[in-house]
Amino acid sequence: MNWKELLENRNRLFWLVHSASWFGFALVHYLGSLLHDPRDIFVVIIFLNAYAGWLFTVPLRYLYRRVWNFSPAKIAVVVIVASYLVGVLWQVVKNINHWEIYKHGYRPDFWLYYTSNSVYSFFIILSWSGLYFGTKYYQMLQKEKQNVLEANSVAHQAQLKMLRYQLNPHFLFNTLNAISTLILVNENKIANGMVTKLSEFLRYSLDKDPMKKVTLNSELHALKLYLDIEKVRFEDRLCVEFIAADDCKKALVPSMILQPIAENSIKYAIASQESGGTIKVTVTRFANDLLLELADDGPGAEIKNGNLYRENGVGLANSRERLAALYGSDFSLVVANNSPKGVKVSIRMPYELEINT
Repeated sequence: MNWKELLENRNRLFWLVHSASWFGFALVHYLGSLLHDPRDIFVVIIFLNAYAGWLFTVPLRYLYRRVWNFSPAKIAVVVIVASYLVGVLWQVVKNINHWEIYKHGYRPDFWLYYTSNSVYSFFIILSWSGLYFGTKYYQMLQKEKQNVLEANSVAHQAQLKMLRYQLNPHFLFNTLNAISTLILVNENKIANGMVTKLSEFLRYSLDKDPMKKVTLNSELHALKLYLDIEKVRFEDRLCVEFIAADDCKKALVPSMILQPIAENSIKYAIASQESGGTIKVTVTRFANDLLLELADDGPGAEIKNGNLYRENGVGLANSRERLAALYGSDFSLVVANNSPKGVKVSIRMPYELEINT
């Protein structure tokens, strides 16, 4: 049986702890009895007493369930009274076992003697009650902790999905408008190719789970689809270069991590210049880090403390938040001026490979 499954099952955990505690009680008393060199029959009495304690404390579980939502003061009163009554009853049984079996039918002069040493039994039952409440509170805390973790996980996933799907709607509108124009001028072959690439790109962006990572090959393929679509719009005004080291092509990266950055370059570096420009994507590995770099040769932008200041620009903020959600503090996203002109965005993240199971 899985231990985690056992601990999460309250009923199984109760019977396990309940039985183990009384077995431990019997074992301790047996080891203690060896110091006094009793007759062998004393072992039977020890385990009969432990069994009686095991049996008498079971009803306490159902009593404590009923008073669980009472105020702490009322619960304390119920626990003390119930523990004392069960302790007295248990002590009577223990005395009968001892006198009837070990003392060969001994009878005390006064019936009240059957309850002698009840204080000791009361403290044993009170300890059992403490163990019960402690175990139950532990289970509650674990359940609450699990609920908090699940809630955080759900919120985390929702945040990533929200960030991942913040694609610029203008890209879709511009692409559809370009396709419509191509059809009007009877460039059906180019329009058909553009539709095919658009559908493949959208399928990729919607199918990939934002909580999971994809290989760099897959990510670069999606980015090429996006840039190929844009090249139909900008024609010779857009040039694209891809340089990826061979040992990086199977590395894992967040899906759609480069597309918002490329979209910014299209908007601010290519579309803003009559002559267009070049977008260069470079991927290398340094020690245990994967380095992704996307640079353009546009007019540049204002950069302060590694932050890019552009009106209505959300691509970099989107990418930075996704990286923080996936890698915590183990990443960097740096914006710098490109040489001789333009903007360069460099991303560092852990170098990870897909594990085949």
